[in-house]
Amino acid sequence: MSVIIVRWGSGKFCYREKLHRGSTAEGRLSRVSISVKASDTIYIKVGYELIYDCPQPTPMLLMLNIHYSHAYEIVKPDHLVTSPPVMITPYRDGFGNWCSRIEAPAGRTRISTSAVIRSTGIAEPVALTARQHPVWELPEDTLIYLLGSRYCETDLLSDFAWKQFSNTPLGWPRVQAICDFVHHHIKFDYTQARPTRTAVGAFNERIGVCRDYAHLAIAFCRCLNIPARYCTGYLGDVGMPPPYGLMDFAGWFEAFLGGQWYVFDPRNNTSRIGRVLIARGRDAVDVAISTTFGPNTLASFNVICDEVPQPN
Repeated sequence: MSVIIVRWGSGKFCYREKLHRGSTAEGRLSRVSISVKASDTIYIKVGYELIYDCPQPTPMLLMLNIHYSHAYEIVKPDHLVTSPPVMITPYRDGFGNWCSRIEAPAGRTRISTSAVIRSTGIAEPVALTARQHPVWELPEDTLIYLLGSRYCETDLLSDFAWKQFSNTPLGWPRVQAICDFVHHHIKFDYTQARPTRTAVGAFNERIGVCRDYAHLAIAFCRCLNIPARYCTGYLGDVGMPPPYGLMDFAGWFEAFLGGQWYVFDPRNNTSRIGRVLIARGRDAVDVAISTTFGPNTLASFNVICDEVPQPN
């Protein structure tokens, strides 16, 4: 039996959605909640603790390390630790993500890490003039992100996508129009998370968590010939107002515009500070935090992503 465990979003985002909907005009990005100065250097502690109960030895594939694109920012590395100790075999997958292969013994296994990363404190860029490339002009390595995938059924959403967004300006404004639509179309509800919900499911049910927002936006982008890839990682509360809920991993996406990849987050729909990437892929299948091959129970799950003082 192959079980993919993917956990995204948290209850704290419900407050943010109300704040953004009430304080911003539709179709525009809000920076009113970002309070960190652009010139600040900040330090962010990230980490997790996963506890599994396995009735028998169980092979696992883990995708839990900070992405290599953040390597120059890492102050304290995120070494994966298991208790009891097991052999860890690292490898890179076809998307360049750093993965770990283990066999959890029968009984309880704890998987954890703690790291510190340095961030500029600058909110993610908004490139309003970034243009959309015609398909013939796209680099070959972006073409896979135009195709349908397990969670992003472009064939079933193409007609709606063209009817809904064909009159929007090409490039950044079109991707932002997609994010605005998805942000308001789906209601966030952590209790309704379901690992089998696809982009079509999120579109029809109008409910989900951040991975569902990302999947639907990715599918729309691909329908409109905009390469889009799924991302997972840490997203804390830097610059955001309280109250804060429990931390969890987050899902967002990147779109290829103007010759580079840009971050878009239809769940929060605002530029953020201190986002830490773990992995990229076609959709959540490619970036599951753990894929287990055997019966098991996730007994405990905790994630850390907090701003901390500069380490000595």
